[in-house]
Amino acid sequence: MGAIEVKGWTTVLAGVMLLGTLAGCSGSDNTSSASSTPAGGSPAASGEPSKSAEPAKQVTLQMIESLTSPERTKLLQDAIGRFQKENPNIKVELISPPFDQADNKIRTMLAAKQELDILEVRDLNIAEYVNNGYLEPLDTFATSWADSKTLSGTSKIVGSNNGKLYFIANALYQRQMFYRKDWFDAKGLTAPKTWQELVDSAVKLTDPKMNRYGFSFRGGSGANGNFDHMIYDYNDKVMNLDDAPFTKDGKSVYSTAEAKQALELYKKLYKEASPPDSINWGFQDQVQAFTSGVTGILLQDPDVIKVLQDKMDPKTLETAPMPLGPNGKSLVSTGAAGWGITANSKNKNEAWKLISFLSSPKENTEFSKQIGTIPIHTSATADTFFQTGPYKTLLDMTAKADTFVNFTPPFKYPGNGSWGELSMKGQQSYLLDKKNADDLLKEWDKFWLDQKAGMK
Repeated sequence: MGAIEVKGWTTVLAGVMLLGTLAGCSGSDNTSSASSTPAGGSPAASGEPSKSAEPAKQVTLQMIESLTSPERTKLLQDAIGRFQKENPNIKVELISPPFDQADNKIRTMLAAKQELDILEVRDLNIAEYVNNGYLEPLDTFATSWADSKTLSGTSKIVGSNNGKLYFIANALYQRQMFYRKDWFDAKGLTAPKTWQELVDSAVKLTDPKMNRYGFSFRGGSGANGNFDHMIYDYNDKVMNLDDAPFTKDGKSVYSTAEAKQALELYKKLYKEASPPDSINWGFQDQVQAFTSGVTGILLQDPDVIKVLQDKMDPKTLETAPMPLGPNGKSLVSTGAAGWGITANSKNKNEAWKLISFLSSPKENTEFSKQIGTIPIHTSATADTFFQTGPYKTLLDMTAKADTFVNFTPPFKYPGNGSWGELSMKGQQSYLLDKKNADDLLKEWDKFWLDQKAGMK
């Protein structure tokens, strides 16, 4: 999310509940190409018809996604099929690497200047890509795009860097709590409201002899989502909400006594309430453990909703807001990924034509329904699908803006793209007692101070 203040759900849903974090998504095992066989679909959402009598030139677009999963890739392929039916002169070859390898593959292709037209950019690496000159600004394209009028404010902010638009979001993410109601009822527990209550409840739910653990821990790729959230919540009074992870006096939150307190609680959550092998778990592992009855609490974005509903008895699944810190606050942000155009693409107009089609209200709203994410257009708020069931918790959080306080993540810093892997390795060493909390926090503090110094 940049120097502009991200209003998150408060901005996106204000007034008419305008819809407005990782994340992390699941992994695909195959590299696939979208079929060029025509498929049925609706009219393209943008792009002026050719005024030339000459036949349109044949173009092949190379496109790569980042947040891959078999289900998501299939939906994307179907949408591309509809686009190709309406644009027979454009063929799209979709590259879908396994999720855990996708961003590194994208970096490799960009660095090698391989043929690539469209790429999935994430809020956590937009600054890195812009800094390296990999992305084409989309402002000129978006200015003449009719559907840009209904784009939510947050979707524009998260796709921008230094005042320029570099990707059109394909989904917005907000984290919430999912828990097994039957487990809680059996123990006489209610949904935890704070981080301390979450840890206490998770410990009470844990019984290793029954292969039952209270918390679906994520220690592998994307691990920083939870411990950063805890550390931020414990520093809510001093946090610079416009410049995370820094305090109002310019220090990093990792230098505070509250950061150590949060990290020690995080370690208890792993040691006493999580499966030992979860120190290496990624998205897919933690979700599977929850749906299979190994774990009882899961913190995740709404893109897991459909998977949970498909694999679990609805009577066992319940949602709750994110846990609060010791001062009764939770610092939240809206995350996003979306489609950008490479700076060296030779087919920028055709690439934009595909992006604007996929980003139309009709296509994006249906895509969001199928994968369980938040649409990028304000017009989607009229759909009751996003106002009921598990989504209601997200709306409840939005309605309490003084409790669930929005902040601007550090997406403007080029090193933010490498923070996930660096911090993951550090917390693994800490959880395995190979590094103490003080040394780990000093490393993290130095990393972010160096980032801030590099921006001057």
